[in-house]
Amino acid sequence: MKLLVYVLSQPDKLDSLLAALASKRICGATVLESRGMARQLSHLHDADEIPILGSLRTFLNPDVTQGNLIFVILEDEKIDQVIEVIEATVSSLDEADSGIVFTIPVDFAKGLCSIGS
Repeated sequence: MKLLVYVLSQPDKLDSLLAALASKRICGATVLESRGMARQLSHLHDADEIPILGSLRTFLNPDVTQGNLIFVILEDEKIDQVIEVIEATVSSLDEADSGIVFTIPVDFAKGLCSIGS
């Protein structure tokens, strides 16, 4: 088992992504609002105070202040399927501002959801 963590930087695609996951019988995801370090610092400080991050302002949309952090525990064989759903619904993870996905091994979990077999 693995904990898949996806940092979704396009929150307008959250509902579509969750619906697509549900259609593939993936359930039990937890969604949190999040904000990355660069976006937070560029929002709080003047470009003169943090010159490196200030230069990122032209690439960051100041109106978008949050993203989503999605957690879901999966059997190992479902990882590739979930990544395919993410890329089909949001965009290729190789593209800029598409988010970050990674997994962490899970040794034990109890109380996970399941959709009938």
